[in-house]
Amino acid sequence: MAPAIPSDAETLARLQLIRSQGIGPVTFHDLVRRFGTAKNALTALPDLAKKAGRRTPFKTATQDSAERELSHIAKIGAHLVPFGSKDYPSNLSQTSDAPPFLTVLGDIAHLTKPAIGIVGARNASLNGKKIAGMLASDIAKAGFTVWSGLARGIDTAAHNGAVVRSTVAVMAGGVDVIYPRENTDLHAKISECGAIVSEMPPGTEPLARYFPRRNRIISGASQGVVVVEGTPKSGSLITARFALDQGREVFAVPGSPLDPRAEGPNRLIRDGAVLVRSADDVLDELGNGEKNLFTAAVQPQPLSQPIDIIDEKEIDAMRSQILAEIGRTPVTVDELRRQCQVSAPVLAATLLELELAGKIERLPGGRICGVG
Repeated sequence: MAPAIPSDAETLARLQLIRSQGIGPVTFHDLVRRFGTAKNALTALPDLAKKAGRRTPFKTATQDSAERELSHIAKIGAHLVPFGSKDYPSNLSQTSDAPPFLTVLGDIAHLTKPAIGIVGARNASLNGKKIAGMLASDIAKAGFTVWSGLARGIDTAAHNGAVVRSTVAVMAGGVDVIYPRENTDLHAKISECGAIVSEMPPGTEPLARYFPRRNRIISGASQGVVVVEGTPKSGSLITARFALDQGREVFAVPGSPLDPRAEGPNRLIRDGAVLVRSADDVLDELGNGEKNLFTAAVQPQPLSQPIDIIDEKEIDAMRSQILAEIGRTPVTVDELRRQCQVSAPVLAATLLELELAGKIERLPGGRICGVG
């Protein structure tokens, strides 16, 4: 199948919008809903940022840069899958910070199959890697696609276990930037038999701040996430927290209390995660892939849904109050709404302007913190 690279004017404008300075997925969706089209949003951005107190001019990505990205995607034989496309993962489309675009290297058909994430420690034990491979193989046999992050350890074992049937590797950098380098052969095999996915432009190096964003894609695309080894502060536990926030089922493989790598899964089980001894424990909760095909039939929501008309005076009045409530410690949008006693549309519009002004930062998992 030839790479599918949408190149209509609105797709190009949406690519410009998400690649513009300070625009994340939540702000992207808010802007397109508020202004109807990405082109209108791009026109409004400088004034919105200035109104919220931005001191330096707001620079949007150029059309030339968006066209170069499309050319790069075509050159490496990848697909560009926009939010709202029939090829976009339906579970992921229901999350509040769904990526506006996914670049996909491989077969896009794997994106719309029922999915289960398997994540865990990079410095995994031999038994941990063996269990992850067995779980992935059996889960894939049952009709699910196994999603993971191509990291060392558990991720690698999970991909190897499922690759002959169906697996998707989510990258923190571009789909063509292999990390870690030791997984070069596995990257090639998944590109041939499964799919490599990223929300970042091709050629992007995987920086530390991109990994939590990658993790929320793994959990968001999945019906459930299985954790095999990991410390309480590890990326795999972050993925589990994203899964809980997104309403996904969380599974965990127990381990010895004497092994620090088992502390994360053991805590998850203590807090209510489903204990996993074999793939049957996962399948008993979720059924098999064939029974879950209804998930793939749920189409992503388009971005044409209008939002409520907002009184600009309300936004003006809320800016200082919201800034006073937000510090460097992240808070959720729901917490902020309750504290400020403000309607959801006014809060969304105010946060949008403050982000454009560079005064707040959105973090994965629906959290917000102040800047500076």
